[in-house]
Amino acid sequence: MKFQFEFIDKKQGSIKDDILSGLTVSLALVPEAVAFAFVAGVSPIVGLYGAFMMGLVTSIFGGRPGMISGATGAMAVVMVSLIQKGNAMGTVGEMQGLQYLFAALIFAGIIQALFGIFRLGKFIRLVPHSVMMGFVNGLAIVIFLSQLNMFKMGGEWLSGTSLFIMLGLVALTMAIMYFLPKLSKAIPAALVGIVVVSGIVIFGNIETETVKSFIQAGGGEGIKAGLPNFNVPIIPFNLATLELILPFSLILAAVGLIESLMTLNLVDELTETRGSGNRECVAQGTANIVNGFFGGMGGCAMIGQSIINIKSGGRGRLSGIVAAISLLMFILFASTYIEMIPIAALVGVMFMVVIGTFAWSTFNIINKIPVSDLLVIVLVTALTVIFDLAIAVLAGVIVSALVFAWENATRIRARKKTDEHGIKHYEIYGPLFFGSTTLFNSKFEIQNDPKEVIVDFKESRIMDQSAIEAINKLAERYQKAGKTIHLRHLSKDCIKLVKKAEAICDVNVLEDPNYFVAIDNYNRIIKQTKTPFS
Repeated sequence: MKFQFEFIDKKQGSIKDDILSGLTVSLALVPEAVAFAFVAGVSPIVGLYGAFMMGLVTSIFGGRPGMISGATGAMAVVMVSLIQKGNAMGTVGEMQGLQYLFAALIFAGIIQALFGIFRLGKFIRLVPHSVMMGFVNGLAIVIFLSQLNMFKMGGEWLSGTSLFIMLGLVALTMAIMYFLPKLSKAIPAALVGIVVVSGIVIFGNIETETVKSFIQAGGGEGIKAGLPNFNVPIIPFNLATLELILPFSLILAAVGLIESLMTLNLVDELTETRGSGNRECVAQGTANIVNGFFGGMGGCAMIGQSIINIKSGGRGRLSGIVAAISLLMFILFASTYIEMIPIAALVGVMFMVVIGTFAWSTFNIINKIPVSDLLVIVLVTALTVIFDLAIAVLAGVIVSALVFAWENATRIRARKKTDEHGIKHYEIYGPLFFGSTTLFNSKFEIQNDPKEVIVDFKESRIMDQSAIEAINKLAERYQKAGKTIHLRHLSKDCIKLVKKAEAICDVNVLEDPNYFVAIDNYNRIIKQTKTPFS
């Protein structure tokens, strides 16, 4: 896969780059964590704690250095219903739903960790290129749409002077990020953009939306808090509780793993390195378990913040560790200063992420790829925007698999010839599986065939049980017609599953020593045929 991320520098990172990029990412994490906390219906502090713990654990133990994890919208959407149902199970005003969320995160983390322990992360390889392109395009659009909400104040769209100030500051941030790397890459352009625009707003006494006003507009008071405390979720441990949280745990685990593994693949592509999917699964699970016991909202890998980190030069684990610890320091000591950062600066950074995330090469290959691949790209993009990432990726994989199966179902062929002894040979080409069995059966002319028939599978592959059953039924049809069929070049496993294999399966061991010979009259057939198959 080659996406057009021209603004990504593939150089090896350094300690300085990791520290500066980590600081940049931590600033971008604040409004994202707060916004997703509001989506889930929990306190902003719960979202910030979640981002801190997800980022720290996955940076230390994860399988993809340089990838950033935190509270995400994909998981926040799932949490809404769980929290609402949990609140309904407690007394009015008790907010019991938050405790059910913590318990669900623990179970989700266990599922994710087991996924990695049993080395199931490799199944991400089944995601086709077209699905990956749809994934990045859809997420770019989702990130863009989420930033549009920042152009509201008190639920109303900005207008007049406020809107022009916001647009101007956003444009300035984007301009700094675009032009500064052309002059110097010593300091991350995103960090410079945030600092410069913040300085202009603060010292110029410009009235515009800030992190503090954004939090207050959502019903929060600020980001200042203490260290997260260890607590076991306070819920009744009974069957009703398990019936409530386990389905949500499965969904949270699936959404988290899909988004994390897809982001890992993307970061691999950007940096031209290779991460460990299984190790990342264990780290994601561990991080969500920690969130469940320490009062965070959990999460998974974040494509936007990961790209900010990579673009800013962050390559090692130190960048993620710095981002997480800096976020905690903001919560403990620097909340006043962080709350002064204008939202416009952070929006400008995210808009540049959108530009870098979108696979612009999609427009160049529209006329060069199969229509089915183009439809999959559009489908995954649309479903990512309309529903969520998990549904989009699963739908894309299923559609791609069906297209692949249909195309291969038409590739089964049979070359026919009759030798000088009157024995008819069928040479089968192409994969034999559930989709091609009907076409396979149509290749045989049982009533018109001679008494002896040889079916050679040397150029074919027996793929599944449907193929085995097709071979069995073919043999039965020939036997009912009073004719003898011999099957050649079947593997050992296939021969074991073919009915009456001892009577109809034979292979020339001199030509193919890896195949099994299971026919009593083998020598008689060889002497009779004297063909290239013998």
